[in-house]
Amino acid sequence: MKIWQPDEFRLAPRLDETTPVEPPQARNALLINPFYAKDPHASFGKHVLTPSLALTSIAAATPNDWEVTYWDENLLLGPPPIDPFPQVVGITVHLTFAARAYELARFYRDHGAKVVMGGLHVMSCPDEVAPHGDCIVIGDGVQVWGKILEDVTNNRLEQIYRGDYRKPYREDPPPRRELLLKKSYLTTTSLIATRGCHSRCDFCYLSTKGVQMPYQVRNVEQVVAEFESDDQPYGVFTDNNLGSRKEYLRELCKALRPIEKIWSAAVSVDVTDDPSLVREMALAGCTGVFVGFESLQNENIVDSRKRSPKTDDYARRVKIFHDHGIQVNGSFVLGFDHDDASVFATTVDWIEQNRLECATLHILTPYPGTPLFSQMKSDGRLLHTDWSKYDTAHVVFQPNRMSVDELAEGYQWCYEKLFSHTSIWRRRPRDARSILPYLAMAYLYKRSNRVWHQLIRHQLTAAAWRPLIHLTRRRHVRFRKRLENESTSRSPRNIVSAGV
Repeated sequence: MKIWQPDEFRLAPRLDETTPVEPPQARNALLINPFYAKDPHASFGKHVLTPSLALTSIAAATPNDWEVTYWDENLLLGPPPIDPFPQVVGITVHLTFAARAYELARFYRDHGAKVVMGGLHVMSCPDEVAPHGDCIVIGDGVQVWGKILEDVTNNRLEQIYRGDYRKPYREDPPPRRELLLKKSYLTTTSLIATRGCHSRCDFCYLSTKGVQMPYQVRNVEQVVAEFESDDQPYGVFTDNNLGSRKEYLRELCKALRPIEKIWSAAVSVDVTDDPSLVREMALAGCTGVFVGFESLQNENIVDSRKRSPKTDDYARRVKIFHDHGIQVNGSFVLGFDHDDASVFATTVDWIEQNRLECATLHILTPYPGTPLFSQMKSDGRLLHTDWSKYDTAHVVFQPNRMSVDELAEGYQWCYEKLFSHTSIWRRRPRDARSILPYLAMAYLYKRSNRVWHQLIRHQLTAAAWRPLIHLTRRRHVRFRKRLENESTSRSPRNIVSAGV
C-alpha cells in the first residue's frame, strides 16, 4: 500500500546555482541542520518537536563580534539563506543526510564560504566527510568553534579540529534559543542535563569506535535556570538516559519541582527499581518518558550488550510509570537475530495490553563504526552502504530468521496497526478523566500527517499544540497536589503529555 508523502517531506529544497550572490560577509556565520527524508509510516510531527540542541550550543560559543544565524531545512522554509552570504558555514552531518550535507557544502564553498563539518557521521567516517569541507570537527564542537572562527579570520584554518568530551560539561554555555523560530516547534526548550550513558549497546552510536564520552552531569541549578529562562511551559530532555545516575535525577527533580513546568525525558526502564524516584519525577513535572525496551526477547538484549532488567518484568515496570501519571513512549527495534516473523504481532500485542500511549519502532540498523556494523560487514550481511537508507526505516542488512521483505513489511504493518483507530482506543488510559486529552494527543500526533504538512509549512506548530500543552500543565499541577497527599497504594491515573 502506498503511503501519502508530499514531495516537501521527501526531497530537499533546490539550491539555485544561478542566483548571483555577494562576496562573503566578514564575521558572519551560518549554522545548518540539513534536510532529511521523513518516514511516511511514522508521525511527521516528531520532526518539529524540538530544535537541534547541538547547533544552538555551537551558536552560544560564537564570539560576540560575529553574527550567527541558525537554519533548519526541515521547517519547509526553503534552502538556507544566501543574503548576506556567510563567511563561515557550519553543517551538522548525520549519515542519513550526509549526501545533502555534502551538497550544501559544495554550494557554499563554490561561492567562497569556509565550510566546517561536524556531527556523528564525522566521528564515524572522518575520511569520507573531510574532502567535502574546509575542515572537520571530531568530537565536541562547542569547545573548538571559537578557535575555528579565529583561525578563519587569521587565514590559518586547519583541516581537523578535535573536541574532548572529557572537559567538564557544566562549563559549556547555555544554547542560543533566541535564534530559533519559536512558532515552528512544539517547544524550543530542549534541555540536556547529562552526557553519556551507562550502557554501550552494540547498535548505538555511543559505541562507535573512537567515541569516548564519559558520563557527566551539569549542575542542577544550571538546568533549572535554563528551563526557567525559556518562556515555555514544556521542556524535553534530550539526554541519552536522564536516569543513568539515579541520585542525580532525584536531586534534579527536587530542584525542578518549584517551577511547576512539565517535561519529558528518555530514561532506561531500570529507573523503576525505586518507585519513590518515579514519584519524585511525577512531582517535578514529568509527564512522559521515552523508554528503550528494544526487544521483548532476553536473548536479543543480551546479544546487544544492553544493561536491562528481564523482559518479562517490563509490564510491571510500565505500570509503575502509569501509577504515577507518567505516560510511556516505548522504543522497539525489529530485526534482531533472535526475531522471526512473529515478532511484529508479539510486539504490537504487548504494547496494546500494557496501554503504552505511544510506541516508536525501528528496523535494526548497523551504524558505521559500531560493533554491530563491523560484525555484519565481516559476516557479509550488509546489503549496501547507501547512508540515506540507514534511517531505521529501511532494511540495510540480511536478517537472520526472516527475509528482507518480511522485515520491511512487518515494520510497516506495526505502524499501521498501532496508528489505527482500534489500537488507539485499546490503549486509552484507565482513568476516564484522561481519555479525551489522550485521544486529542493521539489523533493529532499519530493520524494527522496531512495536517502536520500544513502546520509545518505555515509555521503553525506551536499554535496548534500550545493549548494542549497549557491544559496538560494545569492538569498536572493539580495532579501533583493530589499525589503529594495520597498514599502509594492508589488507583492509577494518567496525565497526558503533549510531547510524546
